[in-house]
Amino acid sequence: MNAKKYCYDYPRPSVTVDIVLIAEFVSDKKILLIERKHDPFKGMWALPGGFVDENEDLNDAACRELKEETGIENIKIMQFGAFGKPGRDPRGHTVAIGFMAILPSTINVTAGDDAAQAMWFSVNKLPDLAFDHDEIIKKALEMRE
Repeated sequence: MNAKKYCYDYPRPSVTVDIVLIAEFVSDKKILLIERKHDPFKGMWALPGGFVDENEDLNDAACRELKEETGIENIKIMQFGAFGKPGRDPRGHTVAIGFMAILPSTINVTAGDDAAQAMWFSVNKLPDLAFDHDEIIKKALEMRE
């Protein structure tokens, strides 16, 4: 029998990381979004992010996902919140850990992995977003003020 010690019979939520990159300008702030290549929410814009692998550190997962989906690496990110409202992800109960970074300006991005595109958007002109990413961005912006 290959059972793990301390396993339980009830379901557990999955864990994801979502990264809010804010580029600050004198007259505007911009947020980096990716266009989702796959369902759920295929074709919609979302924050870069994804599932945390088994035995992976949260910060490492956020840096990995950011690099895979946008080509961005070697920036300092900080954890700012957790988002676990039931129903936020149609694939099942998923808890997202929010990370953020403030950049002095936009940097070049290259969409990869499950991102069809990666683009900077003004916080005043964000498209409709997948999941609860509007709430995650709102909290990140509030923390920045």
